[in-house]
Amino acid sequence: MEVWLQLLVNGISIGAVYSLFALGYTLVFSVLGVINFAHGAVFTCGAYFTYIFLGGVVGSNGLLATQKLPVTFPLAIALVLAGFTAAMVGLLVETVAFKPLRRRGAEPLLYLITSLGAGVIIVNLIQLLMGAEAYALPSNILGSMPAVLAIGHGLQIRTVQLLLLIVGGVTMLILNIWLNQSLSGKALQAVAEDTTTARLLGINSGAMIQLAFAIASFLAGLSGGLVALSVNIGGPYFGISYGLKGLGVLVLGGLGSVPGAMLGGLIIGITEAFVPAKLSAYKDAVAFAFLFLVLIIRPQGLFGKPPIEKV
Repeated sequence: MEVWLQLLVNGISIGAVYSLFALGYTLVFSVLGVINFAHGAVFTCGAYFTYIFLGGVVGSNGLLATQKLPVTFPLAIALVLAGFTAAMVGLLVETVAFKPLRRRGAEPLLYLITSLGAGVIIVNLIQLLMGAEAYALPSNILGSMPAVLAIGHGLQIRTVQLLLLIVGGVTMLILNIWLNQSLSGKALQAVAEDTTTARLLGINSGAMIQLAFAIASFLAGLSGGLVALSVNIGGPYFGISYGLKGLGVLVLGGLGSVPGAMLGGLIIGITEAFVPAKLSAYKDAVAFAFLFLVLIIRPQGLFGKPPIEKV
């Protein structure tokens, strides 16, 4: 029983980060109706920004070799700064890759291609500046806190996992409150529902789209920093596998559904956690196999709306 509880806690902690990351995909999809394939690259930026803000030294390769910031920030501030810096990267992607197409009324396929190209450029810039080697966040970032916490009944959880769960959960709660209770959140939902009608009601749809990109990229950067706390940054292509999982969560929860993204991330995280240790190399395959089974039963996802049949 204790082992099962341990696995459940582990799954929920990483699932919270998956949900956080997938919410970025969801926000952009809800207002534009397209998937931003540069989202995984922004996630990678968040991991690297967190490393730099925590006082990490750039490796021996890349244009910034052996460089570091003159000041080191505490973990909480470093994560927030990484999120805001990633948001600026996301706004740049929106301005350069999405806005010109939106003005011309381009086909959705062109958005996918340009976002994919923007992601490749970002990844290559990271490699140019930071090199291709792996990075590990400083080991003393948690200060005097123990590496493992005993919760009771023999159940233990890594402090980093608890941090992932708390930050992910609180961030999703704040986002949900903002979407449903603030004027800007309701305006964003109106644009997501019908851009033309929202514009007629006086809502600046262009500003709302930029806001969606900024928030989505902040969530991606924060998620990248949180994952970097738990595992090493495996190089510039660090975010590819997490980007695929984020897409899986997006589809599982239902395209454009915020509650679906939250629940979908938890389901994928828990599914991975219960993969036996001897099959851990195949946990991604197991998670996506579970995704396929769910979609066979409910093709629109858990909270997605069935397609409208035109007659």
